Amino acid sequence: MDSLRKLILFKFLQFLNIPIPIAKPYLYRMRILLMLFFFLSFISGCFAQSESLARNFFEQGEFEKALKTYETLVKGNPQNIRYFFGVVESEQQLENFAKAEELLRDRLNNSANNPTLLIELGHNYELQEQQKKAEQFYNEALAAVEGRPNYAFSIARTFEKYNLLDKAAATYEKAMVLSEDQNYNLQLARIYGEQGKTEKMFANYLELIEANPDFFNIANREFGKYISEDASAEANTIFRKLLLTKLQQNPKLLYNKMLSWLFVQEKKYSRAFSQEKAIYKRGGKSLQNLLTLAVTARKAKDFEAAQKIVEYVISQSNSENLILQGNQFLLNIQVEQETGEAAAEIIKKYEALLEQFGTGIKTLALQIDFANFLAFKKGEKERGVSLLKELSEKTNSDFNKAMVKLALADILVLQEKFNEALIYYSQVQNLVKNDKISQNARFKVAKTSYFKGDFEWAKQQLDVLKSSTSQLIANDAMELSLLIEDNTIEDTTQVALKKYARADLLAFQEQDVEAIKLLEDILNEHKGEKIEDEALLKQAKLFEKTGEFEKAAGNYQRIIKFFKADILADNAYFYLAELYANELNEPEKAKAAYEEIIFNFADSIYFVEARKKFRSLRGDK
Repeated sequence: MDSLRKLILFKFLQFLNIPIPIAKPYLYRMRILLMLFFFLSFISGCFAQSESLARNFFEQGEFEKALKTYETLVKGNPQNIRYFFGVVESEQQLENFAKAEELLRDRLNNSANNPTLLIELGHNYELQEQQKKAEQFYNEALAAVEGRPNYAFSIARTFEKYNLLDKAAATYEKAMVLSEDQNYNLQLARIYGEQGKTEKMFANYLELIEANPDFFNIANREFGKYISEDASAEANTIFRKLLLTKLQQNPKLLYNKMLSWLFVQEKKYSRAFSQEKAIYKRGGKSLQNLLTLAVTARKAKDFEAAQKIVEYVISQSNSENLILQGNQFLLNIQVEQETGEAAAEIIKKYEALLEQFGTGIKTLALQIDFANFLAFKKGEKERGVSLLKELSEKTNSDFNKAMVKLALADILVLQEKFNEALIYYSQVQNLVKNDKISQNARFKVAKTSYFKGDFEWAKQQLDVLKSSTSQLIANDAMELSLLIEDNTIEDTTQVALKKYARADLLAFQEQDVEAIKLLEDILNEHKGEKIEDEALLKQAKLFEKTGEFEKAAGNYQRIIKFFKADILADNAYFYLAELYANELNEPEKAKAAYEEIIFNFADSIYFVEARKKFRSLRGDK
């Protein structure tokens, strides 16, 4: 045996034209092994490139070239199943069905009668429109499950390959009857979904979750493909009835959790609250799920549900910290809906809470909220600044100090004390250098410079932030950078951009009416300039904020009419669709606007959401 190895090595060295070693045989052997390794890697790489070439020929419809390339690959590696089927499929595309059958039968006879090859033979007849013969082979493959249940998965997958979903489902079902150890509920659920057998799909997923609760999150992702916001949709109705029936038969917490999830998808937060409350009462140790639901409800503007949930959390909690956070949350909801008349009442609530919980570090977040309310909502800017400066003196940790200084700088921008604000933003960056707050402060430095009219310095900062780890900051930085760039190339005096920055500042100061007027001035005085579509969009969003929805729609329509080829067109279509759907009660117009995004803006960030909402309005099942 040793002499045989030496002979092989000798011949290999001769083939590579390498001189035979005389001394240091160990080092030489190592060198030869390395060269052999690289040689084999090179051969493997050649095969991979050839397969890629064959696949490319096939995809381009050059089937004769694909066939020749695959045949060469099979000669080099006869056991590779991908190469073999590459030959078969190429023959089928060339309508050489007899040759394809010969290859498949030969493979069948030499592979212990693998039943999946029966399906391949059946498909070969189906391509020739000989359906009866095809069915004979399909039924033979299905019958093979009885004697060889371990082949069930590969048989079913081959049926799926040719979209023979009924036969794939029958294969899995048969295997599960024959052997209790076989569990194909996941595969069956997916097939039932594709077949439109919604109830059977949900039932199978529920069986999986009952057997293994850890599967809950995976199944939810699948449910999301069928469940919509429309509670009356067929899939929603089927799933809800199924869960309620299960809950009546066996009151497991699992069904409460899934009902809660369903109601959240339907934006029925009060009904989700009922389920979460039931879960908590039946042994839940944490109120976290209820708090998460409250936050979700608030984001969706269901303030009534959010308020009820948090009030319940406060009533159930013994934690002073949680009670404080709950009351702060309730105040934030009230601030969000605040009209001028309620301001005095809100101030009293802030003061009462600070009296109850103190003005130390424990209530830092509450005191920042209070300062922001005083400055932005009540117009008491100096009082807000004074409160934050006092709070800054009490804080010891760099993180807390950074939070206070960031809020303080925002109020200074509100007062148009830009230079002082820039100092505080810079201090924040130094206090928490590697934190997201630091990146936020840097963006605010750029935004403040932009408000000042120092566009060059602002753009330098923004260009750095385009690669921010925070996607939101990166996107905002890119948008503002493009705005500055677009409006400084043609207009070196930057007159229009300065007016726009001023309108932006007025919006930040919550002087919406003044901002709308200034934007109108830009639209009149700078018609045809780069700034026009930006001004229309900004003004439209302010019209929405002030409840002037028809005017907002008019602006979006102007962007679509005159700037359809520009970067803001998809924004305009999406915002217009949302207005029609949610405020103006014109679903057909909303559907048309969503459809424009689907067909003409496939790369838009709104594409997925537009498609989902379009299908919902169209009434897709």
